[in-house]
Amino acid sequence: MMKKGSIDKEKPSNPVFSFSGEGEPETAVPSSSEGDREPSQGMDFQTARIAELEAEVSSQKLQLDKYRDELLRRAAEFENFRKQKERESIMAGSRVLENLIREFLPMLDDVKRVLQHLPAVDEQSPEAKPYREGVELLKRNLDLWLAEKGVKEIESMGKKLDVMFHEAISLIEHPEAEPDTIVDEYQTGYLLGDKVIRHAKVIVAK
Repeated sequence: MMKKGSIDKEKPSNPVFSFSGEGEPETAVPSSSEGDREPSQGMDFQTARIAELEAEVSSQKLQLDKYRDELLRRAAEFENFRKQKERESIMAGSRVLENLIREFLPMLDDVKRVLQHLPAVDEQSPEAKPYREGVELLKRNLDLWLAEKGVKEIESMGKKLDVMFHEAISLIEHPEAEPDTIVDEYQTGYLLGDKVIRHAKVIVAK
């Protein structure tokens, strides 16, 4: 004879059904559980992670743009600095050349005066001929050196007085010249490129 307690333990538990009005059993509806919430929580985590990564990418892009702008600014500053130094170097070289030529011109004036005061060719002795040829050669070489440096003489004779290029040291009566016309040149003037490095000293007709 079996005990009642044993029979109760072996008896399977029956699922609970709900009945409709017609007496038909309806499918049991499972209640919400932790398993149902897990997919939703996973999606929320992924969305948050994506948002975090997008924010980080945006921050990195802003930082990159900042570095790029800084690099461009530095490059522009360096280019301006380089050009400024080039201009300063050119100007310094020009000043050195200009000062050198200014110191050189009096020697050229002396050479020209020597040639002007030499006796005429037919009046020279055979011994003086090599001397004259040597001075003429020196004058040609000096003129060639000046021309290579961009130096040229200021035209004066027969020109109207121009204070930009000429310095009148005397006024004289000259019946064949119009007033303010240069009739004689006391000292030659010179240009270095377009810049006057020495005004021509001239004598002008009244």
